[in-house]
Amino acid sequence: MPSNTIDRTGAPLVKAVNVHKSFGHVEVLKGVDLEVFPGEVVVLLGPSGSGKTTFLRLINQMETLTGGRIWVGGELIGYEERPDGRLQTRKDADIARQRSRIGMVFQRFNLFPHKTALENITEGQIVVSKKPKAAAIERAEDLLRQVGLSDRGSNYPGQLSGGQQQRVAIARALAMDPELMLFDEPTSALDPELVGEVLKVMATLASEGVTMIVVTHEMGFAREVADRVVFMDGGVVVEAGTPDEVLGNPQHERTKAFLTRVSHH
Repeated sequence: MPSNTIDRTGAPLVKAVNVHKSFGHVEVLKGVDLEVFPGEVVVLLGPSGSGKTTFLRLINQMETLTGGRIWVGGELIGYEERPDGRLQTRKDADIARQRSRIGMVFQRFNLFPHKTALENITEGQIVVSKKPKAAAIERAEDLLRQVGLSDRGSNYPGQLSGGQQQRVAIARALAMDPELMLFDEPTSALDPELVGEVLKVMATLASEGVTMIVVTHEMGFAREVADRVVFMDGGVVVEAGTPDEVLGNPQHERTKAFLTRVSHH
């Protein structure tokens, strides 16, 4: 288990306090508190509609908070605190800067279909980070090697399997040197035989100390790779702890019911 290497004495990389999110009259998150420390892998589990994806989208500022606050790397995201203590919305450029510190991998791969695997990985480096093209290509080739696709750089997404596309998407996110990686059910759109190759890349990243928040239903990954498992239901954190605690000895009826359902699939 990797957990013994996590230093929880310092500042958390992600700190969410009393996070609320409503869409119209529907309250999706009802006061979520969570801390994620540097190098930690936190897996979010829970039934559909429990608010896991919404929570990731709030961290990455793809949605705006209804209430509460989230800090990433000690910075309040989306807002700045004014001297009088009131919050004011950050400027677009500042939000883009904050967002560039976070890598996100989605259920659907969201690759540019008209660009090769290599070009998909260099695009953000060149356009957003203003990296020289040669350096961006070198980094992309390095990342393709890391995700086991060094021979696929010139392929277009349509020529790749779903698992290969998702590994390119992971490489693309890593190319921006994020402090934090968010994974939103990265294997749920894949054929079962391709799931393992993506989880293997993620497990390698975890072993290298990449801080990750992962929404997944892959129990084996949660058990073997997570430092902490957080079970969410109905927009709140029901229980959290080590994989042994939450998966092996759940305290809450809702957690037990969910795990029973999942293990029978």
